[in-house]
Amino acid sequence: MSNAKVPRESFSFLQRLGEKNNREWFTEHKKEFKAIETSVKDFYNALLEKMKMHDEIEKLKMFRIYRDVRFSQDKTPYKTHFAGSFARAGEHRRGGYYLRLKPEETFIAAGFWEPNKEDLLRIRKELERDAAEFRETITAPGLSDKWGSIEGEELKTAPKGFDREHPDIDLIRKKQFIFVRKFSDKEVMAPGFIDEANDSFKAIRPYFDLMSDILTTDLNGESLLK
Repeated sequence: MSNAKVPRESFSFLQRLGEKNNREWFTEHKKEFKAIETSVKDFYNALLEKMKMHDEIEKLKMFRIYRDVRFSQDKTPYKTHFAGSFARAGEHRRGGYYLRLKPEETFIAAGFWEPNKEDLLRIRKELERDAAEFRETITAPGLSDKWGSIEGEELKTAPKGFDREHPDIDLIRKKQFIFVRKFSDKEVMAPGFIDEANDSFKAIRPYFDLMSDILTTDLNGESLLK
């Protein structure tokens, strides 16, 4: 398990699927897909076991290959990537991990993709009061050397109720608080990819610890957990 690798045939299959993205082709190659899907799931589960060495993971969720086309202009029926998310255990542990495998577009991500309005307001209020610890955490060498800078969608101006001239408005106007790291196909297929992904997830832990503390307390530092 520790030497698990992304199956090389998974990328060749996804490339062919991208070229022949229709139900007839997929049905014809369904047996091949199921075998590859099993191998890919084995890789995700091997990564999960490594992650459990440094975090409490509640579950791994693998996303289905079938696209929901009901509200999309793109009516191609299948995704051209494999993806899975790792949920942390317990309401006192916040943040999540994600891995997408796709030819030329593989990436890992960690953080807060869609915080609900209560969490988003709590984060912004914390940053409004004092963003020093937050900035120190996200720029620490152990984290930034692996992940670079924080990313995420943001408002063009200040959120309602916040000063647009606030010195930390660049953080306050964010709607997402995520880190993303991209990999080439050569890196993905290398024997050490699983360890590189795991080490990157481990490096994000100080950020998760800080955000978990913020999101489970009020502005006075009192616990919100029962």
